[in-house]
Amino acid sequence: MTCLCWGAGFLLPLAASAQQVKDNAVLQQMADEDQQQRLKATVDWAGLNREDSIRRLKVFELIRHQEVITAKDHLNAGIILQHGKDTVASGWAVQCFATAISMDTTIERWRYAAAVDRDLLLRDKPQIYGTQFLKDAGTGKWTRYRIDSTQVSDEQRRYYSVETLAEQVEKERLMNLQSFSDVYKTTHSLDNTINQIKLAFEKGRLSAYSLEAEINQFGYELLGQGKLNEALAIFKLNTELYPDSFNTFNSYGEYLIAAGKKKAGLKAYKKSLKLKPANEKARRALEARKQKK
Repeated sequence: MTCLCWGAGFLLPLAASAQQVKDNAVLQQMADEDQQQRLKATVDWAGLNREDSIRRLKVFELIRHQEVITAKDHLNAGIILQHGKDTVASGWAVQCFATAISMDTTIERWRYAAAVDRDLLLRDKPQIYGTQFLKDAGTGKWTRYRIDSTQVSDEQRRYYSVETLAEQVEKERLMNLQSFSDVYKTTHSLDNTINQIKLAFEKGRLSAYSLEAEINQFGYELLGQGKLNEALAIFKLNTELYPDSFNTFNSYGEYLIAAGKKKAGLKAYKKSLKLKPANEKARRALEARKQKK
């Protein structure tokens, strides 16, 4: 089968033997850096925007040289290109996520829906899935970006792990409540914050993808503040709430290794790799451990 990834004036043919080709290691490293830099407690957005621009240029070079081949390559390319502020990058992100999903049905479909909505936003058109929420700089309130609700059904939204229209209304309300980070800052109690997280989980606050990401972000914020035990509790909690998520165990393993708890960290990485055999970060961590023995 030949897959095509369409974009700004040129296309990339994918060989029928793409499954036999190794994932692009340079692209994987750039995608990892892209995500890790956004998980820091304090983000230098001006610096990050510059690095994003450099990464996007490198991705386009890889595309021109036909070095974006596998499903993982397309996923990583989309992750980097989605942060572009122009419709060339956003259009490519849509196509790369679409190609990745067509090649590997286990890839998180929410990314495609979000990329489509983000591309429409940049074109000053209504979104169709409902993934984009904008924060008012003055009031600090979140509002769902305008949507054409006739283009996509709620059944299709669920297929792409997006909330239904009714759930999006509730999501907007919940987004304007205190974040877990704010709850912790206000109460100075990790137990209280964990109770709020569990309550949000039980009530289905946000989508599973969004809530899992918010909990993970809170864990990294605690880590950035030097609150290691608190961060450990949050990362561990996320694995308990989402035991089938490779990402929660990936973050938990990363923290444990950094904290010197290598045995537990490797166990978490093994679980992450079992849930997602294509998880190169976990694989590299386990292989590096073997080489040290």
